[in-house]
Amino acid sequence: MKRITTLIAGSLIALVTGCATQVPSTNEPGWVALFDGANLNKWNLSGNANFRIQDGLAVSDVGVGHLVTKETYGDFRIIVEFWVDAEANSGVFIRCSDPAKITAVNCYEVNINDANVDGGTGTGGIPNYGKTTQRIKAGGQWNTYDITAKGSNIRVVLNGVETLNINDGKLPKGPITLQRSAGVVKFRKVMIQPL
Repeated sequence: MKRITTLIAGSLIALVTGCATQVPSTNEPGWVALFDGANLNKWNLSGNANFRIQDGLAVSDVGVGHLVTKETYGDFRIIVEFWVDAEANSGVFIRCSDPAKITAVNCYEVNINDANVDGGTGTGGIPNYGKTTQRIKAGGQWNTYDITAKGSNIRVVLNGVETLNINDGKLPKGPITLQRSAGVVKFRKVMIQPL
């Protein structure tokens, strides 16, 4: 009986860990590190959020603003490791049509906001474009977003669980941003693979 229990437990652990997104290394072919803990050289700051490097993390806890990629992206897969507190309002904005005026209308905002339960557009959803199919709380732990944008299809996976899969061709390309609007926000690794 003990052997069967051990086998079942091991199988469940393998099943659960097999679903989680594996973050690629910085030297894996096809992947580019947008942030790896060393500097913010691939980003511009928009707004007054106090983004800074602290213990190898991009951290912000005051102000409202975005780190905005210097490059523009159309079709891609991006993996973002983030930590937020329970009060945080943040997001990964993709395909922003106007990097000088970033909104949840002229970008797809892959939301990080556990407090927002309105219409399913909290963490894992895209306000104005798509509701999350899974309610997952991100506050107080490290999380991984795995976001794929290919043509009109946008797929969001949070901690190995698909939270959104939509088709919308309104915004074909643009910079990517990391937002801080409230609470404590930390980003540990950001990797992108152009498709």
